[in-house]
Amino acid sequence: MVSQAEVKLWAEVHEQKGFSLQNMKQRLKRLSIETPSWGYGDAGTRFKVFKQKGVPRDPFEKLEDAAQVHRVTGVCSKVAIHIPWDKVANYTELKTHAQGLGLEIGAVNPNLFQEEEYALGSLCNSNLEVRQRAVAHVLECVDIMGQVDSKVLSLWLADGTNYPGQDSFRRRKRYLEEALSEIYPHLPVNARLLIEYKGFEPAFYHTDLADWGMAYNHAVKLGAQAQVLVDLGHHPLGTNVAYIVASLLDEGKLGGFHFNNRKYADDDLMVGSIDPYELFLIANELVEGENDESTAACARNVSYMIDQSHNIERKIPAMIRSVMTIQTAFAKALLVPQAALRKVQEAGDVIGAELLMKEAFETDVRPFLALIREEMGLEPDPLKAYLNGPYPNTIAQRGTHGQGW
Repeated sequence: MVSQAEVKLWAEVHEQKGFSLQNMKQRLKRLSIETPSWGYGDAGTRFKVFKQKGVPRDPFEKLEDAAQVHRVTGVCSKVAIHIPWDKVANYTELKTHAQGLGLEIGAVNPNLFQEEEYALGSLCNSNLEVRQRAVAHVLECVDIMGQVDSKVLSLWLADGTNYPGQDSFRRRKRYLEEALSEIYPHLPVNARLLIEYKGFEPAFYHTDLADWGMAYNHAVKLGAQAQVLVDLGHHPLGTNVAYIVASLLDEGKLGGFHFNNRKYADDDLMVGSIDPYELFLIANELVEGENDESTAACARNVSYMIDQSHNIERKIPAMIRSVMTIQTAFAKALLVPQAALRKVQEAGDVIGAELLMKEAFETDVRPFLALIREEMGLEPDPLKAYLNGPYPNTIAQRGTHGQGW
């Protein structure tokens, strides 16, 4: 149980500073974080996939694992699927299974990087037949969206080149525009196409969707149902992701996130495990965006999705840790005194502005989050609740023959 004295002191201190703890509670309780089906299976690097005991053997068991994360956190009712990794004979059956677990299917992710034909690209391939096959696969995923009631098509391309002269940049750009223009009209009503970008890997000379500007350009050309997806591991070192978030919010084109963390490249590590301050700064832009009339509509419709699939940590505990870290970042961002911050900004008080940010970031919000969880009927520590429960022993019976990527 949470120490009431500790919570009371925490509340008194922050209410004296002018914060509405009731508003903060409401915001944190409605935070929705989508977990990825592939984050529950075996994963690896270019060198090795390390099999773990108890990982899911099929998409139905992935949903069962995801339900455990939702059970202890209360904020993870959506699960993203990846096709064909999560291909099943009957998607209505998969949706029904999810609903029985208190879940719903979130984003549908096409796989445009594993077929032999995609060695030189998918939607940007110089071969027309390969491009047509790639488009057909994406349209298959659009059809699946309708069957599972998904409202998000999440598109990432591995397309690019490794050597100068390997292909024409301009032709590939036009091929991508043609493909997206063919796919876009088939989106379900009220659904969105989220276009993801990545600086490099697996292509190392150029990537066809290399940065947020390229993704934004395609989204603008397509229309209102197309937006940009930001993956925190997909930027060159030193990139100011919070600035990108603010810019896309201001343009109404920020559609979603793939939360994870990295040290050097697309490491897909647990969220906030390397740079929690960056995560806090991003959360601050999102919170501020929700309170700005000009960006509120976009900010409140952003999809928060986790995309982690490293190969050594236990899958469900790692996912729970990432959810808790995101909640922590948003709780701290809600403690940034926006009115006071604007005052010091307008006064040119650089030290004062940085101090306000650091004070919020360094605040211990664990008692407050524990209280919120108790009000939601949850255990105050989701990770302990899972580890002390029966499920870890239950899934151990699956052995080490799990489904991975």
